Amino acid sequence: MFAHKTRMMKSQINDIDQETENHDTFLNDVINGLTQSEKTLPSKYFYNAVGDVLFQKIMHCDDYYLTRSEMDIFKNKTEQLAEPFLQNSEPFELIELGAGDGSKTKHLLQYLTDKNAPFTYSPIDISEHILSVLEDRLSQDIPELKIKPENGDYFDALKRICDRSNQRKVVLFLGSNIGNMVYEDAIAFCSKLSSMLSPKDLVLIGFDLKKDPQTILQAYNDSTGYTAQFNLNLLQRMNDELHADFELNQFVHYPTYNPQTGACKSFLISQQDQTVQLGDEEISFKKYEPIFMEVSRKFSLADIRNLAEKTGFEPISHNYDSKQWFTDVLWQVK
Repeated sequence: MFAHKTRMMKSQINDIDQETENHDTFLNDVINGLTQSEKTLPSKYFYNAVGDVLFQKIMHCDDYYLTRSEMDIFKNKTEQLAEPFLQNSEPFELIELGAGDGSKTKHLLQYLTDKNAPFTYSPIDISEHILSVLEDRLSQDIPELKIKPENGDYFDALKRICDRSNQRKVVLFLGSNIGNMVYEDAIAFCSKLSSMLSPKDLVLIGFDLKKDPQTILQAYNDSTGYTAQFNLNLLQRMNDELHADFELNQFVHYPTYNPQTGACKSFLISQQDQTVQLGDEEISFKKYEPIFMEVSRKFSLADIRNLAEKTGFEPISHNYDSKQWFTDVLWQVK
């Protein structure tokens, strides 16, 4: 009994230590971003419990076409997506980076399960909350599915999976999450991903394609206001968790789109000269000074091909939605 109690106490201490480490990392990251000459905030901190709910609302609003476009592919081209994974009978790890609620992936998981494919699904997400929701839902909907969720940053979690298993890997990186990186970061990300995988491993990666600029801009300035709430929620999270004193009504959401570069950027604009307390730091804002929140880059087919070739991948196939607004591209590690 005493040994059990001691183990519980150690576990509780470890949990406290981890919470402290996460808090300190969060604080240091935002102070570093807000003390730069051009202020910025790390978009990975959007996703707390409130942020998760708001993003679900964004994905289902009329103006945000991306989710519907990729869902079109996963619902109507499931066999084409899955066929390369089933070319031999070897077991494989199906790893999803940034799994979210799994609403699209569920169609692929059901298809693979119905085909008795020998795979384990390992969803990775920085949000422990959304992973819990995902695991509960899939356990009910596809009870025979083997699922091993991994909470954390993409590459830390991927390394844990690679360390525990030498099975071939099929990695999903959907939702045009690659577009949330500036070009240099996308190169570095894809290069690191290919270096962690083995030759012939596969990556299915989603790209939002260049299209009517007004359609793109409206997706990030939806009439419901959910995207604005989503961005402002990060300031609220900093108030709640870091004891900052942002006045949310003194910042407004502002998106831009450059059709030449394909970069759709989101900012929060300070509405007055103001000072915010953040830990031991005082952060000063000038009237109309922006905080860069996130980029959502759009791609041409040439952009996609060049990215693959520069980072150790070979493009194998493209799957498009019915409007050809979005593509899920299969890459193979060289």
